[in-house]
Amino acid sequence: MAFANVGTLETVPGKRDELVAHLVRRNDRLGEVGCLSYEVGVNDDEPNTVFVVELWEDAAAHRASLDPPEVQEAIAAARPLLTGTFGGFRFDVVGSPLRA
Repeated sequence: MAFANVGTLETVPGKRDELVAHLVRRNDRLGEVGCLSYEVGVNDDEPNTVFVVELWEDAAAHRASLDPPEVQEAIAAARPLLTGTFGGFRFDVVGSPLRA
């Protein structure tokens, strides 16, 4: 059963594009640890918000993906771009018409 993590990250005004550049940097390690999809988006109606949609093999893969030192370093580097306001939701995927 797949696991989805869908969230919003509020950035410091004017830092949205910098955060996007940080998040979309090529990272082959994500696939190695069970990430099936990692999509980053923006909406000009919300100029200080970044949207992230993640699909993982399971919740354990998502949790484990946060442990490697390089991931912790990337999180620390992005932290100054964020206000600390996050939104979103997580759920276990029960099916898809694309994979039926």
